[in-house]
Amino acid sequence: MSTPKFPCIILAGGQSRRMGDGDKFLKQIAGKSLLNHILHRIEPQVTEVLINSNVAIEDASWPVVCDAVDEGQGPLAGILTGLEYFRDKGCTATHMLSIPADAPFIPNDLVKRLETGLTASPHSIVMAYSKERVHPVVSLWPLSLAAQMRAALVGEDLRKILIFAERYSLNSVRWTDAEGDPFFNVNTPEDLEVARVRMENAEG
Repeated sequence: MSTPKFPCIILAGGQSRRMGDGDKFLKQIAGKSLLNHILHRIEPQVTEVLINSNVAIEDASWPVVCDAVDEGQGPLAGILTGLEYFRDKGCTATHMLSIPADAPFIPNDLVKRLETGLTASPHSIVMAYSKERVHPVVSLWPLSLAAQMRAALVGEDLRKILIFAERYSLNSVRWTDAEGDPFFNVNTPEDLEVARVRMENAEG
């Protein structure tokens, strides 16, 4: 694997309404939380991790921060939180990876493949694409867009990731159907069971 270039924010700010009790990213599969399964896959691919959550996470292995703007403004607020965090700490990377905290099958080559979609534009954004749809929260974001994103969120009350991204240089990188569903989201107890069976089959 090539030397990691980009930091990562894991978006764990959702309200988990469809899961029922508790935060879905802390639900267990094979003795590990969804969050820890994701960390296991993403840590070798990035320089550092920030976890965006509006609830406390005990024994977190990386910093945990709440939204940089008012809660309840969706994943774009979480992405902004990461951009401002890494920018303000003097991160020299051009881009930041964003991924959700409920996708335990994130590819082990995610960053390498997304990077192929970057263009020469300093505002180039790259999103993952599979199963005939784009995944806006699985993306590379330029740190240079932090101020513009804050202006859109606060000044325009803009919540839609794609509407914001389409103002700039937006590309996507496709995963084929033959590669399964690498961005499967666990939103319900039924999804959690599907993920458990899938992991068992992969390990068997």
